[in-house]
Amino acid sequence: MWNHLKFRHGVHPPELKELTARIAIRRVPYPDEVVLPFRQHTGKPARPVVKPGDRVERGDALGEADGYVSTPVHASAAGTVEGIALWPHPDGSYAPAVRIAVDRYSPQAPRPRLVPDWTRLEPSEIVEAIRQAGVVGLGGAAFPTHVKLAPPKDQVVDTVLINGCECEPYLTTDHRTMVEYPERVHLGLRIMMRCLGVTRALIGIELNKPDAIEAIRRTLPPDLDVTVHGLDVKYPQGAEKMLIRALLGREVPSGKLPLHVGVVVQNVASAATIAEVFETGLPLIERIVTVTGRGVKRPANLIVPVGMKLRDLIDACGGFTADAREIVFGGPMMGLAQAHLDTPLVKGTTGVVVLAAAETKPTVSYPCIRCGHCLDSCPVFLNPQLLGQLALKERWEEMEASHLVDCMLCGCCGYTCPSNIPLPQLFALAKAALRKRPAAA
Repeated sequence: MWNHLKFRHGVHPPELKELTARIAIRRVPYPDEVVLPFRQHTGKPARPVVKPGDRVERGDALGEADGYVSTPVHASAAGTVEGIALWPHPDGSYAPAVRIAVDRYSPQAPRPRLVPDWTRLEPSEIVEAIRQAGVVGLGGAAFPTHVKLAPPKDQVVDTVLINGCECEPYLTTDHRTMVEYPERVHLGLRIMMRCLGVTRALIGIELNKPDAIEAIRRTLPPDLDVTVHGLDVKYPQGAEKMLIRALLGREVPSGKLPLHVGVVVQNVASAATIAEVFETGLPLIERIVTVTGRGVKRPANLIVPVGMKLRDLIDACGGFTADAREIVFGGPMMGLAQAHLDTPLVKGTTGVVVLAAAETKPTVSYPCIRCGHCLDSCPVFLNPQLLGQLALKERWEEMEASHLVDCMLCGCCGYTCPSNIPLPQLFALAKAALRKRPAAA
């Protein structure tokens, strides 16, 4: 049994979760302004439905879904729409966003709204309510949740996996969610099982979170077939394919999705958010975020309105330390470095890591010495050394033939490379070039 609770390869970076692992979640005060990009999810950006000067309350729609793989965007604070313009986005680009001047005198009470009784709804109606609430995967990928909960009819799903691994160093968002809101995780899971028509679920949690395992086990619903499993502490244990391999022993084939092996994987924070939608009637307008690293004075786990700007979040944590050097949205393995303090947090922002000078890597790279460390670490058994050489020569098609599509940009190869070659960044560049190829043809 134990042999199934891990995967082959991967790395063991320092966990560094002690900065926030025992700090209870608290809510931050509303800032003077929130900025909400229309692109906060995988798929097509939302379509604007407000204009400058409009008054909005918490939960009002700012943009509606523009297609099936798309979700609405809602106001996270009451106030007045100042404008719609290009704004720094967490992915490094500029993207259309709504700026809302927050009403300092508003009680921030949402408009009275009908809270749907999910027990009286058909599965398709539950999925539609989740779609209208703008729920996306909160583990970082931000894939629209309603799409996962409505698989094609020819794909049989028999198991739901709840991902409580949180294998990225520093981050404790999911950890604290499980410790403080375990019943909410279970309710969200129950709702998802109803949508998918499955009777079996597993919850995987890395063994470095014993209090979370205990909280989730203690509150297990007795009427559901749900089991909790402690997993080997190894990065990237929380990746979907790794989790499925560890918990079920199933291999997701190259180019396929979890549902092709009968599985739907959801993050614990996504499960808790689904429960909130049916407890409050409110859409996804706030989330739990870890702010940590030795470059911030008061690391914390915070409930933050979506659209809060980075500078306001850092201020809420006491500001930067004197040796703060780099800011990353997400964990240090897969996160994105930020260049603007005005960049807003989006639905998929799991954490903000402020690295001090001593925590950052050198920027100088050296030639590959063919040591093979990257091959030994790749969890999907690619040849990062070969792919890296092809990327430097912009031989994108050959990279595609070498299964670049299976690379999930986990960063294991770059972490182990003694020459400090930025392999994940090269692979991301190659993927972007290949995505543009049909449009340029």
